[in-house]
Amino acid sequence: MTSVDESVGTVAVQVSAPRPPTEPPARPLTWAMLSRAVSVPLILGLVCFLPAVIAAQPGSGVRDTAYWLQLVLTCYSGARLSTMILSTRRRLLQGVFWMFVYIAMGVAPFAQVVIGQTPTPMVGPRSDLVTAIAMILVGCAAFDLGALLASRRPLRRRAPSRGTGGPPVAHPVRLRLLVLLALLASGYYVLKLGGPAVFFSSRQEISDTVAQSGVASAESNVGSAFLKGFGTVPALLAFLFYTRRLVTSRRARRSPSTVLVWVALAAVNLVVNNPISNARYWFLTVLVSLLFTAFPSSAAMYRSVLAMGVVGALVLFPYADRFRYDDEGYRPVQSASVFEPLATKDYDQTVMFANTISWVDTRGHTYGRQLAGSALFFVPRAVWSGKPEDTGVRVGEWMGMNMTNLSAPLWTEFWVDFGASGMIGGLALIGYGAARADRRYALAVTRAGPGPGSVLAIAAPLIAGYTFILLRGPLLQAAGKLAIGALCLVLITTFREQRAARRR
Repeated sequence: MTSVDESVGTVAVQVSAPRPPTEPPARPLTWAMLSRAVSVPLILGLVCFLPAVIAAQPGSGVRDTAYWLQLVLTCYSGARLSTMILSTRRRLLQGVFWMFVYIAMGVAPFAQVVIGQTPTPMVGPRSDLVTAIAMILVGCAAFDLGALLASRRPLRRRAPSRGTGGPPVAHPVRLRLLVLLALLASGYYVLKLGGPAVFFSSRQEISDTVAQSGVASAESNVGSAFLKGFGTVPALLAFLFYTRRLVTSRRARRSPSTVLVWVALAAVNLVVNNPISNARYWFLTVLVSLLFTAFPSSAAMYRSVLAMGVVGALVLFPYADRFRYDDEGYRPVQSASVFEPLATKDYDQTVMFANTISWVDTRGHTYGRQLAGSALFFVPRAVWSGKPEDTGVRVGEWMGMNMTNLSAPLWTEFWVDFGASGMIGGLALIGYGAARADRRYALAVTRAGPGPGSVLAIAAPLIAGYTFILLRGPLLQAAGKLAIGALCLVLITTFREQRAARRR
């Protein structure tokens, strides 16, 4: 990575006696020099120090095969996350993937194994937990293999044809229509729930209000999914596009109309996408996508998001559900150790994988049925009577749980349908796609060309933020907003050269 700092001066002719030699000017501090200073403590901290501190915690955990496999998984994902942070290239999708694996399937489950507690009970034998951890490791290796194959293949460039050939950009007129759609949909969402005040109460209040509005029924949640999806996603997308325009275009910053639209969209997002009325994972999507959009070429921001994300997930995330319930339903976390909330709250991905393995052993694989239900999420159950439920819900009901809002990580979704081979193939394809998308994103933000309206410069940060939700699962819950976002991007995208969109 080269430094952008340059010193400009004038050259004077010296006719007097030469001066004695002086010391050469100091070299500017570049990230290449800085990375050598931080790489050792970063790698030691993620790979050695933090796992060692967790291993020293008191608890009733047994140091068996599951313990050692979990330790290997934690160290492996920590090493890969360190590689992402120290990389000279911004690898958004891969970096978020390894951050999630390190936290939710590495550090947190390792603390659970050591302390001897899990946020969700494990109903099967211990051997299923061993299988789950081993399969997570295999899936991570498959993801790495897919990314490696993608790095060996050169990017194809579109052959320019008459009037086309440029990168995907947002059509100016369609972008204005997206803004109009966002304002109307979010306005209807706010009015349907009774005004802005309810969005600053609690998520429980939001759910109760949606249920009373009549858009949801006991048989199907398609109506509420569309209401929430169209009320939040178009507003976020329009806000990201206008944020990029202000960041990258001097002409846009001097345009009062552009600034006013941005302010209006910011106000709308403050209401419908605030952390009080939305799930924590969705607010992470909003925050990550906004940071990567506002600082598209900042290596420091990229590394800060990955590094500080680990700290936030371990220290703040377990306590960030303050607004899930009202004051009567809220139960604060009581813990003597910073690692105890990791063993008792939120991070149930590994133990749910083990429970899913037990469920599949008794029921058999579904051979694509669960994935088909996620892909056809928009079909009401009144039309498709046998439509599958969320994977987490089905496993939770089989376990006899009263609360079935349980996670179903991506490994689990592939395992339920196709077993180990489907899981390996699916994660390899995801690794391949993530690496290709990262390379194209790097070109979009580091080279002149796409301009303020670059679709990829918006889509990649949005998908990177949404990766938390996709990896956590279940896919059926995650499919709605993802499809709405993809639909909005498709409708505004053009490959024709837009001169106005390229002006700075």
